[in-house]
Amino acid sequence: MSGTVVRLKSGFARWSWPLTLDAFGAWALAVVWIAPLLFAAWAAFHTPQAALAFDVHAPLILDNFRTAWSAAPWLRYLLNTMMLVTTILAGQLVLCTLAGYAFARFPFPGREVVFYLVLLQLFILPEVLIVENYAMVSRLGLFDSILGIGAPYMASAFGIFLLRQAFKSVPKELEEAARVEGCGWGGVLWRVYVPAARPVYLAYALVSVATHWNNFLWPLVVTNSTSTRPLTVGLSLFAAPESGVNIAVISAATLMTAAPLLIAFLIFQRQFIQAFLRAGVR
Repeated sequence: MSGTVVRLKSGFARWSWPLTLDAFGAWALAVVWIAPLLFAAWAAFHTPQAALAFDVHAPLILDNFRTAWSAAPWLRYLLNTMMLVTTILAGQLVLCTLAGYAFARFPFPGREVVFYLVLLQLFILPEVLIVENYAMVSRLGLFDSILGIGAPYMASAFGIFLLRQAFKSVPKELEEAARVEGCGWGGVLWRVYVPAARPVYLAYALVSVATHWNNFLWPLVVTNSTSTRPLTVGLSLFAAPESGVNIAVISAATLMTAAPLLIAFLIFQRQFIQAFLRAGVR
């Protein structure tokens, strides 16, 4: 009975207890995680009274989506969010690639100490630095701008760590062969290390986009106009008690703001999983 499936004398098989408990725990966590989204999907297509009463016989309606769409500039918020995650990702890929390459392949005095100092960033919550980041963004004249929202996140310790580990796993023979062919350090990075770390880049890009698409507190602090607010801040203002609480309309707005990320995940879920598996194996 050491395996996950036990073969009985009668020829039938039954699951062992550890697998049963694991499956039950996984399903329980999945239900807890998806329950708010399921309720939002239910409420978005019903009146508030039917949604809260869970009336299965109530008709499905689309009025909540029309009301939510006309109440806020969602297209502007969506464009701001896409510009934000693209700006942050571009900055992270450039800075993390250069830093990871330096930590992986260039010996210099104090390299390990500096790398450990970079890793200390992982132990500091971004919320702790809000006041200092706010002061710095204001001094740079980036308040209420897309660049001002994204600048504090571009030097990512997590990204530097991932790319350093990926670059260290690349055989040095490939670098030496590129050097023999006449490539400089930039050519070696672009032609050898970046292609070898492609699964890591994809996995990190997916995590970065999902994280900053849902970021709320810092954009709320540093934005002050519709021209720069992302979807999360726009949704919070839309759902403010001062504007009246209609659970059905708020649920419809929530689905609209989450839909682009959910659709992208459903389309690219196979690439998403494969990228993480390859990055983990590497």
